[in-house]
Amino acid sequence: MRHVSSGEEEAGAAPPHPDVSFSPARPGTVAEVENLAVTFRRGNRRIHAVRGVSLDIRPGEILGLVGESGSGKSVLGMSLLGLLPEDTLEHTSGRVAVAGKDMLHGSADLRRRVRKEHLGSVFQDPMTSLNPTMRVGRQVIEAAGSTEEAVRLLRAVGISDAERRMSSFPHELSGGLRQRVMIAMAVAGNPSLVIADEPTTALDVMVQSQVLTLLRSLVDEIGCSFLLITHDLGVAAQVADRIAVMYAGRLAESGPTDTVLRSAAHPYSLGLMRSRLSLTSPRTGTLSTLRGEVPSPVAPPPGCPFQPRCDLATDDCTQLLPDPVPVIPGHLSACVLPAEVVRARRPAPDAGEQDAGEQDAGGQDAPQADAADPESAVPAAADAPGAASAVWVRQIRRTFRVKAGRGRRKDLQALREIDLDVAAGESVAIVGESGSGKSTLLRVMAGLERADHGEVVLGGSTRPQMVFQDAGASLTPWMTVGALIDERLRGEGLSRAERQERVVAALAQVGLPAEVAQARSRQLSGGQRQRVALARATVIPPQVLLCDEPTSALDVSLAAGVLNLIGRLRRQLGMSVVFVTHDLSVARVVGDRIAVMYLGNIVELGPAERVVSQPAHPYTKALLSAVPEAGAAPMVLTGEPASPLAPPSGCAFHPRCPLADDACADSELRLRPVRLRTAHDRAVACLKPELI
Repeated sequence: MRHVSSGEEEAGAAPPHPDVSFSPARPGTVAEVENLAVTFRRGNRRIHAVRGVSLDIRPGEILGLVGESGSGKSVLGMSLLGLLPEDTLEHTSGRVAVAGKDMLHGSADLRRRVRKEHLGSVFQDPMTSLNPTMRVGRQVIEAAGSTEEAVRLLRAVGISDAERRMSSFPHELSGGLRQRVMIAMAVAGNPSLVIADEPTTALDVMVQSQVLTLLRSLVDEIGCSFLLITHDLGVAAQVADRIAVMYAGRLAESGPTDTVLRSAAHPYSLGLMRSRLSLTSPRTGTLSTLRGEVPSPVAPPPGCPFQPRCDLATDDCTQLLPDPVPVIPGHLSACVLPAEVVRARRPAPDAGEQDAGEQDAGGQDAPQADAADPESAVPAAADAPGAASAVWVRQIRRTFRVKAGRGRRKDLQALREIDLDVAAGESVAIVGESGSGKSTLLRVMAGLERADHGEVVLGGSTRPQMVFQDAGASLTPWMTVGALIDERLRGEGLSRAERQERVVAALAQVGLPAEVAQARSRQLSGGQRQRVALARATVIPPQVLLCDEPTSALDVSLAAGVLNLIGRLRRQLGMSVVFVTHDLSVARVVGDRIAVMYLGNIVELGPAERVVSQPAHPYTKALLSAVPEAGAAPMVLTGEPASPLAPPSGCAFHPRCPLADDACADSELRLRPVRLRTAHDRAVACLKPELI
């Protein structure tokens, strides 16, 4: 094993002449990265983004590049595309070649030619990549060369009615359709390699599954390779042939997907797998997390960069910087400990992580609808709020008047006759695709939207508090954290000193030190900002905490930590929680019950474990199938959700349902209790729940 001492210079050899071209790519590869080191200069600071990474990409494969934010994944992808900033190249060393051409120090013309002839790219947010002022067809034609080829490509990536979509502007398409357009443009020139940087992060789980299936089919049909950059090991595991794990600018582990998943040989890979939720994750015990955070690229720690967070670290780990070496042929690990020791000594999932009496993120000690009697019914909603109701929603409708082009307006039906009763101390997870009405329902509960019809009755004397998906956008950037939290205490009749004490106590309750009160949100990490948002929401304990996708933009370990925190706050403060998510694996651990929404309606409501283990609505079954799992084939639904501007007659799901018949198109069902196997434990809006 080659080790680099913590003080050794990693700059490498001087870059070649700017116009040099490498020899043709090595047999069996489309791209090679050798000892790549990328350092950015920002004033007097040096940011070590990538530190000595070597890997290759083979023809016709998907290589999954996995790691937390700040690990250097995107910088490596930009290096392959030849898009590093020009002022960075003098601080860059190593070799990056695509089709045998130098993508680091080759001339701008050379790199541009390689991008045109051999490369494609798909980025996280297609709205930042597509020109908002140009119709989609014109943009695809620029890449494809002709209208006929553009239409063919749109059809190839699964866009129905491609001719009509050609005349659409990007904002008129859903997120999934926009990403399909980007993929069509990326493969238009029959590239050897497509760099896909977090292409599914901004998508809900159903569209994510469709995009991953599309990537796999494109590899099989046109023979290109993909570098799939993601922070979610489950996403990579579903479609990747090989996985490379990056941490703090270094390659921690790489190998065939099945081998890495079954026999991970680096503590960081094991930590990522343990932190990730799945449909079989234990619901009892605190969710597993990686302690600490990714080290600053300005001052990486000496030795192995993971050692400050590693439970197995030894003295050698603080002195030696290990290179990846073979565990078995094709499987590399950068750890000073033998792979067998790493696997044998890893802590048990719950070891040392559970406080006395502490339950899971969803708070299993809270009363559940089916806890006392497995035969108990779960009605859609009570006829009137019970004494123990925290929030009672009855026949809520919400319609928005939106522009429909050329001065016309249409009604968008966001919520259609919603009934829901949340008990005191209960957690209800609301699940569904984008556009199903989840966030609108939460905003109506919070009083941020006014319902057109129906009523919301709140128990208790405190107003609901809401935590949003993007904590950075919900925290005033020019105010300190202390001022943001103190603002909620101004009407409580407390002295300044008492308010300061409450601010420090609120920060401590969410696991943040008192010094954070002096910081502003931009100085904090994503996980810290979400903790600040929770501290602000709970400094005066609310009766109901409303959470709108608070973990969807976080790395898996940070997300697990936030879910643990929400569960602990719920138990300590006696709150009810309504938690919106698109991921049923998250809903399963955070909720006592799950409500599944589709096109403004709740189509299934029941105990979380039973909804997941025995879905009673075909849409719930499709959502479960779409959760990324290694080797699992997702259930394919035809089409996309119907437009709320023109909802279909009858059951809103029937145009996509594999069980639909004429009766489904004729009657619009409300939630009704149904008997499944031995229990009346579910309310379902379906004519055929017994066939699921």
